[in-house]
Order: sequence, then C-alpha cells, then structure tokens
Amino acid sequence: MSSSQSFDLPDELLTAKELALGAGNILLEHYQRSIAVQWKERGDPVTAADTAASRFITRELKQRFPGDAVLSEEEKDDPSRLSRSRVWIVDPMDGTTEFVAGRDEFAVMIGLAVDAKPVLGVVYQPTQRKLYYASAGKGAFLEQGSTHQSLRVSPEADPSRIVVAVSRSHDSVRAKRLRDLLHIPSTFQFGSAGLKIGKICEGIAHLYVVLGSGTSQWDTCAPEAVLHEAGGRMTDTLGNPFQYNLAEPRNAHGVVASNGAIHDRVILTIGRISS
Repeated sequence: MSSSQSFDLPDELLTAKELALGAGNILLEHYQRSIAVQWKERGDPVTAADTAASRFITRELKQRFPGDAVLSEEEKDDPSRLSRSRVWIVDPMDGTTEFVAGRDEFAVMIGLAVDAKPVLGVVYQPTQRKLYYASAGKGAFLEQGSTHQSLRVSPEADPSRIVVAVSRSHDSVRAKRLRDLLHIPSTFQFGSAGLKIGKICEGIAHLYVVLGSGTSQWDTCAPEAVLHEAGGRMTDTLGNPFQYNLAEPRNAHGVVASNGAIHDRVILTIGRISS
C-alpha cells in the first residue's frame, strides 16, 4: 500500500471506532473482577470478556457490512472469507495476559483489509480512553478525552537513542541479542502489541520486534494501518510486507514494526542472528 493510495471509508471508520468503544466497555465490565481463565495453549489465555467483546464486534460488523468477511481471534474461522476482497480482522482483546494480571495494558483492535492490504485500523485502550485510528491516505490520529492529535513517528535513526518497545512476558534471549548487536540500550516495557505500536506512532518508542511465529494477522492488521499512516513501516523479519486474509492467519516469520528510519538495518541484523 503506497502512501499515495487513498480509500474513502468514512462509514467503515465511524463503525470501527464505535464498535471499539462498545467492546471496550464490555471489557471494563469484567476488568479487575474475579473471572475464569481458560488456556487455548500455554501462554495464551482467553476469558469471558474476550468472548463477549468478540461476539459483539462480529455481530455488528456482519449486520452493517453483510458483504464483508470477518476474521476474529475468538470466533470459528469461516474459510469462505478467502473468496472475499474485504475482510475485517479483529482482536477483541489484545493483551489478555495483562488483563488477567490486573494491568491496564490491553486493547480492542479492529482492522479492515482490502485485497490483502490493511486500509483501516482502530486500536483502543479502554482504561485510558485512548483511541488510535487511521484509514489509508487520510492520516493517523489519537483521541483521548477531549484531545485529538495527529500522529507522526519519530525520525530518530541513531541506535543509541532508539527505544525498543518490549513485552512483559515474551522478551527472549534472541531479542536481547538483537538489541546488543544494534547497540540499542533503551527499552520500554508494555503489554498489548497494538499499544506498543501505538507508542511508535506517538514517537515515544521507535521499534517493536517479534522473532518467531507468536503473532497472527489480528495482532498486526489494525496497528499496521495506523503505523503506515503515521509514517512508520511494518514487515515480517525477512523484510516482506504482510498479506492479509490468508488461509493461515499466523505470522510465521515474525514482525518488525518501526519508525522506518532504522527498519532496513534491523532486518539485516536479524539475518545475522538467524543465519
């Protein structure tokens, strides 16, 4: 998706923002209360809050845009989506581990991909009322309370001044090795992947890297749309752009999200530690 490519999606953007706020309210109804946790696999929890938010978003999207497909982390995958040019890609709660731990670093993420490219994204942190959003060619923005600001990544390219957004629970030896090779001393620890990418859009952080297949398309679609419009860049660790609405939703080759200025250097360095 080139920066010059624009999509006229006012109804879709208004709907995505509305549904993110509604789903956020559902999550807040459950937040910091005693809640049963199930485990899809080790390190991958799901709660009644995830399920309720997913059902709400999925139902509303199907009613309002019946010609579109929906891919949600918490819903049974419908393979018929592969024949649709437009697919909504949803993570009803990105950062369930943080939610379960009583930390507020979780978000609702709603993205829209058209012909495999992310063209709209909303990332909402309900505890802080922070709403990141963008549509292709229209810019990226942050709303919080009565404030509304345009988002732009930092142009910083000096590794000694770069801040890497890292996970509380998923930092790895290889990720630390990457930072050492790049001579990056500073990290910013945060929960939700979407919120970490939001920090890059705000210019607070400059880089977020996932080495391995620990993320899926619902983790990257919405934040990629926002990051792109804020002037940043997202690829896999091989430097390839993401293609959305694939049969396999898992991002097999990791994620590199950056301010763009250091992106190629990061990709080259990952190649050194992977070879």
